[in-house]
Amino acid sequence: MATAAAFAITERLKLVKSPIYGTVISPVFSPVCSCARGKAVIRIKLRHGDHVTVSILDRKRQPLRTLAVGLSVPRGKSVFRWEGLTDFGDRAPEGSYQVQVHLEGQHRTILLPNVIRLDTTPPDVADTRPNRPQFSPDGDTRADSVSIHYKLSELAYVLVYLDGRRIIRTKSHQPNGAFAWTGKLNGTLLPAGTYTLSIGAVDLAGNVTPTAGRARVRVELRYITLANRHITGVVSGTKFVIGVSTDARSYRWQLGARKGVASGPVLRLLAPQQAGRYTLRVTEHGHSSAAAVLVG
Repeated sequence: MATAAAFAITERLKLVKSPIYGTVISPVFSPVCSCARGKAVIRIKLRHGDHVTVSILDRKRQPLRTLAVGLSVPRGKSVFRWEGLTDFGDRAPEGSYQVQVHLEGQHRTILLPNVIRLDTTPPDVADTRPNRPQFSPDGDTRADSVSIHYKLSELAYVLVYLDGRRIIRTKSHQPNGAFAWTGKLNGTLLPAGTYTLSIGAVDLAGNVTPTAGRARVRVELRYITLANRHITGVVSGTKFVIGVSTDARSYRWQLGARKGVASGPVLRLLAPQQAGRYTLRVTEHGHSSAAAVLVG
């Protein structure tokens, strides 16, 4: 009979709803990030109003911080925040913590299953590697961007800076991946030149890689360019050559009144029959380069 009675009581308790429901607790936070994740937010709902004591327990389930003592809390939602300190005012060490709620009127103490992770260590950028040292964002679908592969020390979003301005924040927080840069700053395509990207990260707690810890990647942004700005010693009516730096399959050229299409890194042209100064211009997808040609 005693066994049957105990079983009945146990089954009846299973049907009793918990006095606390709708619990939402920050899974991770950093009290040193100076960001929205600087405090752990604890949201609970009470089925009935009560006087509550809310405590933060360490991994050994020892009280570390008391957030409320005998506080009168009405039915419904309540919010508590933990700033990462102990009851002595010291910063709590990194680690995992839980929330305990004592309901005085119901003589119940409930340990919430949610784990709060306190994390103050910023992510490290372990490796960065561009897929090419040069790229040409001219819209011809050939090397229009540079892809930079990275490895991080933890789950984090990659942050990319140029001249102190953040230009990229990745959508993925996986520790290994890649991002692409198309040569733009604030939506504007940059001129040809060599640029240094500074690469850091922000983890799920809000810790950001310090400036000194960021990785640096140098890449060259280039468009179609003639090897020389001035071409001298060209004999009228004879052929001459000039180097063309481009990744385009083909490009247009104009020398005086003559025009044409060429391809490859070396442009071979026939000089005008009449001596004088001419302008040679090569163009590809809206970008161009010019040189003065002196024909004697």
